[in-house]
Amino acid sequence: MSKSSGVALLVGAGDAIGAAVAQRFAKGGYAVCIARRDASKSQALVDSMKAEGYAVLAYSIDARKEEEVQKLFADVERDVGPIEVCLFNAGSNVNKPLLETTEKLFFKAWELACYAGFLVGREAAKYMSTRGRGTMLFTGATASVRGGKGFAAFSAAKFGLRALAQAMARELGPKNIHVVHLLIDAGVDSEAIHQRMKAATGISANEIPADSLTKTSSIADAYWFAHHQSKDGWTHELDLRPSSETW
Repeated sequence: MSKSSGVALLVGAGDAIGAAVAQRFAKGGYAVCIARRDASKSQALVDSMKAEGYAVLAYSIDARKEEEVQKLFADVERDVGPIEVCLFNAGSNVNKPLLETTEKLFFKAWELACYAGFLVGREAAKYMSTRGRGTMLFTGATASVRGGKGFAAFSAAKFGLRALAQAMARELGPKNIHVVHLLIDAGVDSEAIHQRMKAATGISANEIPADSLTKTSSIADAYWFAHHQSKDGWTHELDLRPSSETW
């Protein structure tokens, strides 16, 4: 890792988008810190990346807990280096009819996708503001801009996260902190989506039409692109979808 690259901290980094972003930024020279509820689930990724010579660490964290978020940032800043890039990727795609959406389910969706985003974004801002630079990346979805049948909880949470990112961008942009909201208006080409499609339609992964799902590597490349934009041409919101997607 070059000294100028710094650290990419990925919160809510699962096995799909999070893993792809970890690999992309590691290849770009960043030390990568992967934070998720159970760090052991990223061990295979960490081992494979370390075998390739990349600097990568995994942390267990509940991003809904303020003290855990604060400790994560303090530990990474102290033990690894300055956080130049912070990705917030947590969220739970809940699909339930309105009358089956309990108070607990609604609150959990908001707490994970919106409140946790606030905690992570605020903590990142604290460190980045002192240095006068940094990039924050927030993963959005179709539900960030369009409420759909069965998605009352998820849409409310994602709408909230989008508003949070927009407010942060307007406040932090003049401080040289780039806040980006990436709206993924598509199915992601991942094992979880393959299984969901198999259960719903009986279609196996090898039967899915080419380029009908968005590859995680394409999402990672979009984040890499946004992070490296010139200050006179920053993108706040970028939407991704395959050419076949109806929108």
